[in-house]
Amino acid sequence: MATRDIKAAEFDSTVEGSDIVIVDFWAESCGPCRSFAPVYEQISNQDEYKDIVFAKVDTAVERELAGAFQIRSIPTIMIFREQVGLYRQPGALNAEQLTDLIEQIRALDMDEVRKEIATQEAAQADKIN
Repeated sequence: MATRDIKAAEFDSTVEGSDIVIVDFWAESCGPCRSFAPVYEQISNQDEYKDIVFAKVDTAVERELAGAFQIRSIPTIMIFREQVGLYRQPGALNAEQLTDLIEQIRALDMDEVRKEIATQEAAQADKIN
């Protein structure tokens, strides 16, 4: 599946409707973004990743969405799996780094991830109370 541009109005439905979603927050005026774009496009077109949504959010157009995620540096890559945000990092990746990251995300035991999130949320609630 090739990359697809998404707008704020379709962001939630994209994340909710797919098992793994990788989002590239970028802008045309950003040199590193332009350097990363061919790598992102190349990986998105590989058959072994056809089950993954490779989304792009133009931060110059979707300012409110970028603000909601506190995007301060671009490109920033975010990865969601089963609607859980698992990765967020500014900076361009090379093809090897991106494919390695995808394989790490695929290998995660999401039941364990959810248990860890619940444990952290409970600890945070205890601190507040």
